[in-house]
Amino acid sequence: MNNKQRKRLEELNNAGFNKTHEEFMERAELEFIRNKQNINFRLTGDNKHYNASQCNLFVRNIKQHGFYNTPMKEILEKGISFNKYSINVGGQYSRDIKRFNNTTELLGFVVGFNEACSVFDYNETANREVS
Repeated sequence: MNNKQRKRLEELNNAGFNKTHEEFMERAELEFIRNKQNINFRLTGDNKHYNASQCNLFVRNIKQHGFYNTPMKEILEKGISFNKYSINVGGQYSRDIKRFNNTTELLGFVVGFNEACSVFDYNETANREVS
């Protein structure tokens, strides 16, 4: 995503709900471009926007919660990339976080991980409010 696209997305996000249909569609496409930056396989079909946003959320969750076999420092320095059969720290040929048989399995893991993190975050918040 280049600076012009990033600036336009920020403008559309700040515009509130007073947008035309075309502006909503433009915002969705710009978010898709942003979310797909580290995905190195093709996303197609009706779920491509959802899957790209789940991958983006996965990266944020990994940066917040970490992952059991990967040092947090390495994740923050090199970033996360999604490939056809693996999720890696850094680029496609870097250290694997997790390997899969296909992209469907990979995306299922990503969604499940995000759900687990949201439950964990919810429980953590609820426990803080009770105390």
